[in-house]
Amino acid sequence: MARPDLHDRIQAQRKLSDAQGRTRVRRAVSRRDGVQLEIDGQWLTGFCSNDYLGLSQQFGVVSALQDAAAREGTGATASQLICGHHALHEALEREMAEWLGYPRALLFGSGYAANLAVQQALLSEEDDVCVQDRLNHASLLDATRLAGCRLRRYPHLDTEGALRQLKNASDGAAMLVTDGVFSMDGDIAPLRSLSLVARMQEALLYVDDAHGVGVVGQNGRGCVAEAGLGVADVPLQLATLGKALGGCGAVVLGDDAMINHLAETARPYIYTTAVPPAQAAASLAAVKLARRDDWRREKLTELIGVFRAGARQHGLELMPSDTPIQPLLCGAESTVMALSAALETAGFLVSAVRPPTVPEGKARLRVSLSALHTPMQVRALIDAIAHARDSVLHPQALNALSA
Repeated sequence: MARPDLHDRIQAQRKLSDAQGRTRVRRAVSRRDGVQLEIDGQWLTGFCSNDYLGLSQQFGVVSALQDAAAREGTGATASQLICGHHALHEALEREMAEWLGYPRALLFGSGYAANLAVQQALLSEEDDVCVQDRLNHASLLDATRLAGCRLRRYPHLDTEGALRQLKNASDGAAMLVTDGVFSMDGDIAPLRSLSLVARMQEALLYVDDAHGVGVVGQNGRGCVAEAGLGVADVPLQLATLGKALGGCGAVVLGDDAMINHLAETARPYIYTTAVPPAQAAASLAAVKLARRDDWRREKLTELIGVFRAGARQHGLELMPSDTPIQPLLCGAESTVMALSAALETAGFLVSAVRPPTVPEGKARLRVSLSALHTPMQVRALIDAIAHARDSVLHPQALNALSA
């Protein structure tokens, strides 16, 4: 029997994506100035980045990167365990651990690599099980499959469902894994309840707080601290450096034994070049600002209130989120794509999120807010969304009003 031709398979998949209108297109940003982005010669107000605190272009952060690059060069030149581990990496790890209340931190090049590292290093046996929220980030789900252990999923935010899955699991090691803030819905996991479930079932609780650290809780210490939990309740936590902190990379936080084990055995840590020291310097500067500048979080809280009040006034379908991620449900893919295109014409860049990223029938505009936005910009966005909705869904009524 002949093997399938990979080129034929790729062509078939591409034709299906085209037929479904799901072909993904990259947009090149020519220039960026705060929340303003130039794309295809047009300046747009962006409401789709994860730069929640507005630190990616902050003067002190950029200066730290430039100064370190001038001294140390552009790359780490090797993996961490060869000669790539720099004093700047160590300083960043110490700062993150102190901020979030953990004994140690370990730096990775991305959150995806960090999530794979944790599960590959800890869940290596076939009888091991990883129990996850159904809406966890793709990197967490992929990590379980790549680690080779068993994956069990529970309904979104359903603590009882998590308990059932752990009770019915095999006798191998068990890990209970959840996002802190869910990236497509903007809601927060019930961490106190999940920590009790993990304790009862002798499972290790691992929280990926990529979208919570810097934004949620006192001094931006994230969802774990906001829930009143610590390393005894959540032995491992992930914090990314590319969301609220405006850079790239991630750290995994835990006690000495856990972090030493990851550093010695996790393949995504051992077999990759370390993050450039200059980038670590930039992230270190960003962490210091994030810890100090409470006004950035206060500004976000104000903007979230402005957005939600305006959305309710216009009858837009909000999801239950108190974070900078504010999704507006649109239902059909054709609707959300038309709305996103209309908003771009009006001068706003807002992501249209559709299957398979979200479930069928749950396509949405994913509005994300930054401390760099102004209340006037948020109100203008709300008005533009309402106008786009009316023009897309009720064009006859809109034409009659404007006649």
